[in-house]
Formats: sequence, C-alpha cells, structure tokens
Amino acid sequence: MTRLQSTFAKPHPALVAFVTAGDPDVLSTPAILDALVEGGADIIELGMPFTDPMADGPAIQAANIRSLSGGTKTADVLKIAADFRVRHPAIPLILMGYANPMTIRGADWFADACVSAGVDGVICVDIPVEEDDSLGDALRAKDVAVIRLATPTTDAARLPAI
Repeated sequence: MTRLQSTFAKPHPALVAFVTAGDPDVLSTPAILDALVEGGADIIELGMPFTDPMADGPAIQAANIRSLSGGTKTADVLKIAADFRVRHPAIPLILMGYANPMTIRGADWFADACVSAGVDGVICVDIPVEEDDSLGDALRAKDVAVIRLATPTTDAARLPAI
C-alpha cells in the first residue's frame, strides 16, 4: 500500500496542506513543512514556483513571485522534497505546479527526479487529460501518482476522464 493509499484508508478525512517551495525563502521552507506536519497535516502539497501561475489565485501567485525573486530553482524544490522525505517517511508528499518546469528536461527525467526525492504524486495544473502522455505515462511508470483537478465548472461528461 502506498503512503497515499494508507492516508486515505484512515477513518477520517485527510487534511491536505499546501505551501509554495521557497516562500518566503528556500531556507525557511523545511521548517514550514515540519510545522504543517506537527499541526496535523496528513498530506503535504509542495508548490513548484512558476513565472506564470495562471491557474492560481492572487495569494499563490504572489508566493510564486516571491519564491522566484529569491532565486528558487527546480533543484531546490527537489532537495526540499528529498530532505522532507528523510524527516517524514510516512507523510505523503505531492508536487504541484506547471508543465514547463516538469517537462523541460523530459518527462522521464522529472519522473526519475520525483522517485529520487521520495515524491508520492504530482499535480500538473496545465496538462489536460487529453495530453496526459506528455507527463503522466512517465510518472505512472515510476509509481508516482498523477493527480488531476476537477473544478466547480467541470461537467458530468468530462469528470470520468479527469
């Protein structure tokens, strides 16, 4: 059973907490993650900062800009993830972000990096289900969960595909 499956098998709803890596800075992010776990988070979503976070609201957009202004890179996010995994071996960790940083070096590279960092799943907000093969196949081949988002406007016909 994976960490995600174990978490969702518990007899209570899962508390999922999100933070953008590198906000307010890379060195503060591990302590923020630890505080989320200590506060009861069952799953951590670690945001990968991106220059054009169009699917996010103003608060997360601002966090992305602060993070990138501080120089956060994909390598920093993966290091934060790997270090988190050592400190919290049982807590599921999800990377959430946009396609460009995830696919720029190739889907296989990103999938391997996720495995090396102990990442349990990935939410890529701007790859629609119709283009899943651009990243999803590589992640699933490495047993990294591909997590899709449905919006309040997702209709009943599209929901099964998502």
